[in-house]
Amino acid sequence: MKLLIIGCGQCGGRIADEFARLNRRARHQRGLEIITGAFAVNSDIADLSGLTAIEPDYRHRILIGGQKTSGRGVGKINELGAEIAREDGDMVIDAMRTARRFPETDAFLLIAGAAGGTGSGAIPVLTQQLKEQYIEKPIYNLIILPFRHEERIEARAIYNSATCLKSAYSVADAIFLIDNQRYVRKKSAVKDNLASINALAVDAFYNLLCAGEEKKPRYIGSRVVDAGDIIQTLVGWTIIGCGKSQIPRFGSPRGLKRHFRKKATESQRGVQATDEAMGQLSLRCNPVDSRRALYLLSAPPTQMNMEMTREIGARLKSMAPEAVIRGGDYPREKGLLEVTVILSELYDVGKIMNYFTTTIESIRAAKGDREGIERKRREIEIGFEDIPSLL
Repeated sequence: MKLLIIGCGQCGGRIADEFARLNRRARHQRGLEIITGAFAVNSDIADLSGLTAIEPDYRHRILIGGQKTSGRGVGKINELGAEIAREDGDMVIDAMRTARRFPETDAFLLIAGAAGGTGSGAIPVLTQQLKEQYIEKPIYNLIILPFRHEERIEARAIYNSATCLKSAYSVADAIFLIDNQRYVRKKSAVKDNLASINALAVDAFYNLLCAGEEKKPRYIGSRVVDAGDIIQTLVGWTIIGCGKSQIPRFGSPRGLKRHFRKKATESQRGVQATDEAMGQLSLRCNPVDSRRALYLLSAPPTQMNMEMTREIGARLKSMAPEAVIRGGDYPREKGLLEVTVILSELYDVGKIMNYFTTTIESIRAAKGDREGIERKRREIEIGFEDIPSLL
């Protein structure tokens, strides 16, 4: 599957930068192109300057809202981010069309941090604009949820997240949810932590995007997961996870190659990687709430068999019994067995519902405070007339 990537705001731009880096990796390691273009959109010129993999020209790093923000950002006011995206959205679409491989695009992926200003406001607006012009292509969002400490100390973070998620859900075909807190390493430096989180969030897409673009016959699976399977799986709230299991460097002793224990161990290795993928999902959820699911098994050809794929499918079905499950294999990895899992069309995502509930309560409380202040002001005005004047 080939994606065109648009990163909105600081967080979205950094993730888009990782996708550009992922495409270089696919090109060098496998001779494949999985990204037809990577673009960063921001109202802050400093954030655009900090990227490394996205092309540095103005067509790929797009400054919007220059007249209103002077290139200094919107200060977490996502309403302003949405406003400048509406005004300058044509710049983004025009730049996107200049991508050399634009006609090969299977779907668009727009990326943003939910709690920010530019990205949070721009992503639903740009998604809507693309949806109006490219009716035949899916428009997906990848939205990064704030850290726990941001939710606790920045009231605006929850408000921005709720308004961004509500707006994006109404226009995007599917929304990948990435919870920053899931990838935090407590003792790492902030810069290293963020870089690690970004890399982990993007790495889960690698085999998934490569599998359907493979050209060499020996690397094409018996059941290929291609763009059609992915498009049919992705609907509404979506999460992704990846689990890995190391394969012993040296094979089994000669007498054990056909032994029943070896066969059982191989199948169990696939189930273990599936369990790890479910444990590493990008957002904590109850798999029972998903209506669609997809898995991709990637391993050396000699380490995969039909029983393993059946075991993985059965394991996923036991955890998501209501889901329509699609799956396949990709004989590519060396010394590693990897299972990628997607759960989609989730109808009850607790963290998202909490954002909505908290924001509704805050709005009602603020409305009550405003009414109380207005009432006190009127009372003061009435009493003010009884105070003697010295003039």
